[in-house]
Amino acid sequence: MSDILVTGGAGYIGSHTTLQLLEQGHNVWVIDNLSNSSPESLHRVQTLTGKSLQFIPGDILDRALLDKLFSEQHIDAVI
Repeated sequence: MSDILVTGGAGYIGSHTTLQLLEQGHNVWVIDNLSNSSPESLHRVQTLTGKSLQFIPGDILDRALLDKLFSEQHIDAVI
């Protein structure tokens, strides 16, 4: 089981990717600034899979946020 960070994970493609990763047993972290998406998609993904994910509201351009995330969590892959 890998820890995977999905950037833009609340959008259409990201939420479908997150759904598949959760169904395959991965731990999923989602980072999204919600500029073109809604957290509702992540609630639906969790309902469909019966599994939880970690949501980080933020932008991938925020270097301090990413530094903090990668220093505190062991992320195996980024999509």
